[in-house]
Amino acid sequence: MQGRRRHLSGIQPSGLLHLGNYFGAIRKHIEEQDDGFYFIANYHALTTTKDAEILREQTFDVAASYLAFGLDPQRATLFRQSDVPEVCELMWLLMTVTGMGLLERGVSYKEKKDRGIVPSVGLFAYPALQAADILAYDSDVVPVGKDQVQHIEFTRDMAQAFNRAYGDVFKIPEYTLGTPEPVPGIDGQKMSKSYGNSIPIFASGKALKKLCSSIVTDSKELEDVKDPDTDTVFALYSLVASEVEIAEMAANYRAGGYGYGHAKMALKDAIEVRFAEAREKRAYFDSHRDEVEDVLRAGASKARAIARDVTDRARAACGLDAPRA
Repeated sequence: MQGRRRHLSGIQPSGLLHLGNYFGAIRKHIEEQDDGFYFIANYHALTTTKDAEILREQTFDVAASYLAFGLDPQRATLFRQSDVPEVCELMWLLMTVTGMGLLERGVSYKEKKDRGIVPSVGLFAYPALQAADILAYDSDVVPVGKDQVQHIEFTRDMAQAFNRAYGDVFKIPEYTLGTPEPVPGIDGQKMSKSYGNSIPIFASGKALKKLCSSIVTDSKELEDVKDPDTDTVFALYSLVASEVEIAEMAANYRAGGYGYGHAKMALKDAIEVRFAEAREKRAYFDSHRDEVEDVLRAGASKARAIARDVTDRARAACGLDAPRA
């Protein structure tokens, strides 16, 4: 490709989008959307979601939310992963040159095992499908959170292994970081739909108040001096509030006489203000679902044409095409 570098990223429709999704990835996707390819990873979601109607609705939610945040279909390509089945063939081709040891080192796989999630073969092979997703579109750059860097390194390893075996087939992608550190959830650990500790982006009113009130803090009393640098409420507030508001809360923490309850309600208000415009646009797409579907179908048509070319290139390199005359 010449000119702009192609950005590629995907997001699972495995639950309502949360603050970690936005600040870890979506915000950067929107900022760098020119020639961006963004797919809704519904194949990946099958490792956790077993209800067909829920999967359809959550897929719609991701698409409508991206459009509400400002994704422009004239500038970027938004599509369902399952509308480009070529990625499944590419996954198999990559797995034939990938050692078991690489997949066994997967941090995401090990984390889910440690949390008691029974791993399927799909969960184990997740990085191979993710690599196919990236390589299928000759992607140049993949924006990721710090905790996702390993998946890009795995992708590079698989692509290089295939290229060593069959020639220069796959473009080797780079990555850029979203947030330096993972966004904390209400329990202070990485925010994740899988861990049940997330704050949905479009939560509001009583539901949002309840979530913010449940954020785990230390046992300091109202009058005690508090450390903003070690507090989850402040960390989240720093993402959604203005610089002036952040500085004011930090000063309140250090002065004492300011309780975590005050901070949690300030966080609730800041979240509602930060996403007010996007929330309104999101409501529009709820009543104009056909517009969302039109965007997804047009995106899939464009994405699949590229993926077909890449897949044909890979098939020919390893001898899966017709015999030459």
